[in-house]
Amino acid sequence: MSKERDIKDIAKPFAKEMDEFERYFREELKSPSGLLTIATNYVFRRKGKRMRPLLVLLSASAVGEITQKTYASATLIELLHNASIVHDDVVDETYERRGQLSLFGLWNSRVAVLVGDFFLSRGISLATKGKHYDVLDIISRTVGDLSEGELSQIEHARKLDITEGDYYDIIRRKTAALISACTEAGAVSAGADDTERAALAQYGENLGIAFQIRDDMFDYSPKLLVGKPSLNDICEQKLTLPLIYALGRADRGERSDLLAAVRRRPRDKKTGQMALDMVLKYCGLDYAEEKMREYSEKARQSIGILGASEAQASLLAIVDYNERRTV
Repeated sequence: MSKERDIKDIAKPFAKEMDEFERYFREELKSPSGLLTIATNYVFRRKGKRMRPLLVLLSASAVGEITQKTYASATLIELLHNASIVHDDVVDETYERRGQLSLFGLWNSRVAVLVGDFFLSRGISLATKGKHYDVLDIISRTVGDLSEGELSQIEHARKLDITEGDYYDIIRRKTAALISACTEAGAVSAGADDTERAALAQYGENLGIAFQIRDDMFDYSPKLLVGKPSLNDICEQKLTLPLIYALGRADRGERSDLLAAVRRRPRDKKTGQMALDMVLKYCGLDYAEEKMREYSEKARQSIGILGASEAQASLLAIVDYNERRTV
């Protein structure tokens, strides 16, 4: 049996290319502002798995060669990703992320928003300087999706009327759009043809949906160590797939009682327990697992047209990794 691989293992064959990306990214974070330097250094030290730039590099390698445009694209997307995280933390008033203080938690909303704006401006500057207008077009579309997805989630949180279809639309915009931008931009940077570009964009979207479903399952799995409080989504009045499915199978009284509790006292421990009990009673986690695996298989099928290569194998390995990850 082969050893299960995590993101670090998957990235090892591309270590040289990832190091080159890190150099690009660090260069774009430089600023004469003392406060910005402190903030960007903090972000750089909390760099995480770097899955998004890895996806850009793998997508380029799967259809051609990694170029300077590929590194610029990976840097642009990582800047956008960090900007969206900073802005999301302000919107959600998130003081911690993955067990560490967020920029919002360290300073305040004013500083955090300005740092996020700095990331966006540097990304746009990088793209225009290199005349990578096709990549910039992908990114501008993605920024629109991220904003619309966030607003749609806020609207549904207020009304507590989200359907399963609404849920997929939101995560397609909020999460999958950025993952799809990674793989599409990587393809474009390597000169992919239209068929290859579409295949990698679809792979990214399906992977992104599977990734978000997996994340949403963690909120109802208290035994998993995922770096965020269990039942946090309920505290923010966010109804995700495990609970949406359970609500659809609960009787009218159970449904009304839970939605009333979420509306009036979302941060109460009893409300969280009610939601957890309902998810477990109606097998919401099992259903979410089933849908996550469906989108995983769609992601695999999306890149079936690509020739066999180490990069394609790594893209498939990332799908496998998401299916079994616990963080």
